[in-house]
Amino acid sequence: MNDYSFNPAPTRRVAIIGGNRIPFARSNTVYAHDSNQDLLVAALQGLVDRYNLHGQRLGEFAAGAVIKHSRDFNLARESLLSTTLSAQTPAYDLQQACGTGLEAALLVANKIALGQIDVGIAGGADTTSDAPIGLNEALRHTLLAANRAKAMGDKVKALLKVRPSMFFKPLLPRNGEPRTGLSMGEHCEEMAKRWQIKRLAQDELTLSSHQRLDAAYQRGFFDDLISPYRGLARDNNLRADTSLEKLASLSPAYDRQNGTLTAGNSTPLTDGASVVLLASEAWAAEHGWPVLAYLRTGETAAVNFVDGSEGLLMAPAYAVPRMLKREGLSFADFDFFEIHEAFAAQVLCTLKAWEDADYCREQLGLDAPLGTIDRAKMNVNGGSLGCGHPFAATGGRQLAALAKAIHERGGGRGLISICAAGGLGITAIVEK
Repeated sequence: MNDYSFNPAPTRRVAIIGGNRIPFARSNTVYAHDSNQDLLVAALQGLVDRYNLHGQRLGEFAAGAVIKHSRDFNLARESLLSTTLSAQTPAYDLQQACGTGLEAALLVANKIALGQIDVGIAGGADTTSDAPIGLNEALRHTLLAANRAKAMGDKVKALLKVRPSMFFKPLLPRNGEPRTGLSMGEHCEEMAKRWQIKRLAQDELTLSSHQRLDAAYQRGFFDDLISPYRGLARDNNLRADTSLEKLASLSPAYDRQNGTLTAGNSTPLTDGASVVLLASEAWAAEHGWPVLAYLRTGETAAVNFVDGSEGLLMAPAYAVPRMLKREGLSFADFDFFEIHEAFAAQVLCTLKAWEDADYCREQLGLDAPLGTIDRAKMNVNGGSLGCGHPFAATGGRQLAALAKAIHERGGGRGLISICAAGGLGITAIVEK
């Protein structure tokens, strides 16, 4: 029997070189006639142009979309082939609900860290304007039965079961959880009631998101992170002139009688795309690109929301303490917090959970509260409530913006947290 020894090379640091996205647009507005591929190509080509990647063969491109047509089965590869990147660059799709973009970055980063590739791009795109509309199940099964039939007579028999009413009952996409039948907003409304999150607190967080996003645009923060598209140069969900009075005037959206979630303090359906360029330090030096920051690690978690024992969007509350324990860090070690704002209430529920001794002990297995996040360090350049939330594109937006914020500061450490449908949570640490 031969002796076998395995001596892997040491892991490498993963450099974030930069990112690019197109301005995010509210559903059924500027990008109403664009597909996932159109949006992803625009973001990807913008990155290629900015970093002069024309004709280069990269290690891989990983991206995905949450709302997909059947034609999108090979979305990442088809999008890549529509850019000036080398056609020899491999590409693949993935999907992890709202965490798709960040999970793609973690997958690419792991290959770079292990020395399997030197450079790669991660991203995501989503459009709810160009949502798939399918045949209803009765018509679909009837047509499949006709297709399976061999004899002409059997095909005709199957097709005779088609009824005119079938053509007027399309299968429309639903923004709801298959296991509960509730929308994400309805689930979050339940969370807000459980954690006693006040309407005013939600509106205040929303106002801050818009104001900080506007300030970031005003000072040119996004100039090298965004490529204008379809005449749009900034996110059209941004309301620079909003106020607490305007937000307070909005009616509850999910529980009309006793709810606190509104169209203002919830993210709207949004179209957009984002990508991030990741590489080894050696590749960055060889090509003359400064390193904005390093993607240190990530963590995912899932919760059982089906039986009502936990909130749908609470998985990051579990992922973050696990990641911090593994890395030997606490909230005091961070300079920035990029917390995805699906709803203002969801953010506030998570923050409150980390401060609650009983919850941290009974649900998270901690001896003491995880701690309090300094709001001055959270979403300093705006968040999803301000810019919108194209599901698979949010992770790339956060990662690129956080890396640049750390670079501008001259160093530091940041935490990314994203809640996702299905009771999922995806988190990461970025530092320099």
